[in-house]
Amino acid sequence: MANSRTRAAVVLALAACVIAAVAGCGKDSNPSSPPATADVTIEIVANSGATSYSPSPQVVTAGQTVSWHNADGMTHTATANGGAFDTGNIASGATSNPITMTTTGALAYHCAIHPSMVGTLTVNP
Repeated sequence: MANSRTRAAVVLALAACVIAAVAGCGKDSNPSSPPATADVTIEIVANSGATSYSPSPQVVTAGQTVSWHNADGMTHTATANGGAFDTGNIASGATSNPITMTTTGALAYHCAIHPSMVGTLTVNP
């Protein structure tokens, strides 16, 4: 009799776990608004020198936002040589937060992790 009670208790406990798991399906455990969309997105293609970012050069207007999407298999950054912007690390498959371009002119940038990766962003007034 005690053995059947133990089995029944285990079955009920498992059923409760399954019900709790199913009830939580489809719910976002950390609800937040979707990431902002940039006016322009530049692809990080590969660790290949001056052809690492595409398009490069990219032309935007001051006030526009730019994001970088990492299509490569390694973590990269887009870091302006003069400090005008820095995406921070962008994991493979991820997209950086949009950065509003306020500094005008030709902005050379690179990957802080792989400095041979270089690109140019031209920001017109």
